[in-house]
Amino acid sequence: MTDEADDLKEAEDQVWCDSQRQYVIDHLSREGLEHGRVGEWPAWHVSPYVAIWAIESITHPGWVGWWAISGDLPTDYVVCGPERTPRAAVREFGLRWKEAAAVAMAEGREPDEVVIGRPEDAAMLAPVLGARAETLLGWANDDSVWDDDP
Repeated sequence: MTDEADDLKEAEDQVWCDSQRQYVIDHLSREGLEHGRVGEWPAWHVSPYVAIWAIESITHPGWVGWWAISGDLPTDYVVCGPERTPRAAVREFGLRWKEAAAVAMAEGREPDEVVIGRPEDAAMLAPVLGARAETLLGWANDDSVWDDDP
């Protein structure tokens, strides 16, 4: 790539990440989640498809309390687990969505912990959510996608 093309890609990446960050902030507000700061930059991302955001704990300032996901998939959040890494968050979202798609949505009912679209569309949306889950799990298991996070 030329320097000009690299600069354009970086500018597009910045705009996309900024818009995703605001979307996550708005989503968390709509959900009523009390939280600290949202990371200024994704903890991990593949622009323009997916971004993982560190969400500061309100009870333990300076620590990640939740992870949020946004992009060309549902916006969602999970509690930060014991592994405390973006890779672990990608895996958690993948497992959570895979279960929701396979068990609840495929049966035409709303999953317990995941809200995707209207309940009456659950059976239609299940394959889409399942495909996104498989992509996330593939990334979580691919060492080449992660710099130094096993």
